[in-house]
Amino acid sequence: MTTRLGPTSRIRITELSGSTARQRRDDLATEEPLEIRLTAADGTRKTVAITMRTPGHDFELAAGFLHGEGLVGPGGIAAIAYCVDEDVPPEARYNTVTVRLHGPIPDLPALDRHFLTSSACGVCGSAGLEVLHDRCEPVPRGPLKLTPEFLYALPDRLRKAQGGFGKTGGLHAAGLFSAAGELVALREDVGRHNAVDKLAGWAALSERLPLAEHVLMVSGRTSYEIMQKALAAGIPVVCAVSAPSSLAVDLAREFGMTLVGFLRGERCNIYAGAERIVVE
Repeated sequence: MTTRLGPTSRIRITELSGSTARQRRDDLATEEPLEIRLTAADGTRKTVAITMRTPGHDFELAAGFLHGEGLVGPGGIAAIAYCVDEDVPPEARYNTVTVRLHGPIPDLPALDRHFLTSSACGVCGSAGLEVLHDRCEPVPRGPLKLTPEFLYALPDRLRKAQGGFGKTGGLHAAGLFSAAGELVALREDVGRHNAVDKLAGWAALSERLPLAEHVLMVSGRTSYEIMQKALAAGIPVVCAVSAPSSLAVDLAREFGMTLVGFLRGERCNIYAGAERIVVE
């Protein structure tokens, strides 16, 4: 029988405390590769991505990745399943996902090199800001207005919902919040961009896109990849407990997004879109 790995793995370790050593068990965040394959309506097949991820919500991860990279639009996915192709050994079947499309495989130059991603760096060779304008519109200004108190509450609400992090201390989280401050969905992964893909995939598969009245809160820093994925999902506000990169700020300003960093306690930095934050 093929073993399906969970989001955490238990091992035995040696713990040192002063001059004392003892053996005990420890929980680690599971990290395994996931290969994403596309199958067109005419049966054509192609591998488009290999990413290191934490097992769990794999179908959402695949859907979110494809949507975020502009490879598959709304309604373009017919079905998603773990792969049973003959070239995939049984022990790897839960690490290979096949996405069946209603139409043909997109004829994009990006597919000629494949997307090779990792839990640390995101998509290697992602297109620049100017390319995003070909497939993403700026985020509408809209009526969404947030108070500082709304922002200050997000990190604690995110942390309390992180079951995997509580066990391992090694998983990033992405939480989707409503304008009322309610946690709508949360996903965890060894890669912070994977956690965002899982959220976007959940929204895409449940036909909730665009997420124009929602706020994304992520653990760690904010990278270009995270902002790109949030933009593709129509999320106007992105918050993080750590710093953004320079390109993340450029993207936020270019596309009318609000970007908040160093959100800790009752302080934060607003790097873009301060007009959405109402300060008395």
